[in-house]
Amino acid sequence: MNFWQKLAGCILLLVVCLSLAAGWLAPAGYAYQDRENAGAPPSHQHWLGTDDLGRDRFARILYGTRISLLLAPAAALISTLLAAMIGGFAGYAGGIWQRAATAITDLFLSLPWLFLLIAVRALMPLNISPLESVTVTFSLLGLLGWTAAARVLCAAGASLRDSDFVCQARASGVRNSRLFWIHVLPNMAPVLLAQFWISIPVFILSEANLGILGLGVAEPLPSWGSLLRELEGMISIGDEPWKLAPLALLVVVVTCFQIVLSNQQEVAA
Repeated sequence: MNFWQKLAGCILLLVVCLSLAAGWLAPAGYAYQDRENAGAPPSHQHWLGTDDLGRDRFARILYGTRISLLLAPAAALISTLLAAMIGGFAGYAGGIWQRAATAITDLFLSLPWLFLLIAVRALMPLNISPLESVTVTFSLLGLLGWTAAARVLCAAGASLRDSDFVCQARASGVRNSRLFWIHVLPNMAPVLLAQFWISIPVFILSEANLGILGLGVAEPLPSWGSLLRELEGMISIGDEPWKLAPLALLVVVVTCFQIVLSNQQEVAA
């Protein structure tokens, strides 16, 4: 890793630590409403001011960051495992399995990812509890976001199908299913790790888009999407620059992920 990748990793680690320490840094919590200081500018009591309901912006950013940085990797793990089981196994098995997996991934990839996600989320109940909304949002991200990684893993599985160690294990009488889990899948670890890292910033941005449309994490739980919705009524950036804090943090986090990701792509290659 070069200097910039190490710096990006340190910044991500710092952001994660700050979000995990939200209860200590912002003891008032994300839901407490200080009605007497609603819409207030930054102060010693509220470092980034308060929203229209009197809730502390700094606390909501910390808790929203925690939700995204903990659950986006969980969704990425689900999508990567699905991609490995579907795409990786189909590529290794070849024949009709590979053709079927290719057809399914091509069908999903032909549909705009964000539109598909919005359509599926809109078909589900909207008046659900905050905890259920978090579960539904990030589960959908994981269950619908595996196709791009599946195509890559399908090619990786196909490249390992006739490798020397696979042929030797097959000649030794190892069954195909066991051979895939014991020999083929571990050799795809660098590609799996790269696809996992790629998915995290994609899912973070996808949740932000859903939140802006009101289809993401339900109130009063904060998320980057719900925080960015507040910018819709912003009249002048110069008058209230502190409202741009969630947008600036989102840009920094996604950029750091992309910088770290470049190292994973080099390893996978």
